Amino acid sequence: MNEFLSFRKMITPVIIQVLFWIGVAVCVIMGLATMVGGDRVIPGLLTLILGPVIVRIYCELLILLFRIHDAVDEIRRGKAAPSGQVGFPVHPAP
Repeated sequence: MNEFLSFRKMITPVIIQVLFWIGVAVCVIMGLATMVGGDRVIPGLLTLILGPVIVRIYCELLILLFRIHDAVDEIRRGKAAPSGQVGFPVHPAP
């Protein structure tokens, strides 16, 4: 609870996953409604097939921001550096 109140734990990635499933459901309902509602079968199929893919790509781009944040945070804390080294490795000049 302390991590939640001090903003150390991100809740937005979980919210993005919920929004993904809502977006998929909306795309499927809209695609089916478009196909059943009239002579627009092709746009309905495109919505049914491409809609969830586009929603997934958008959500993955949002999640990517949080993954980048986690990686930068690990680098800043020195967890990703080998042998206790902090920051980027320095290679000696030849």
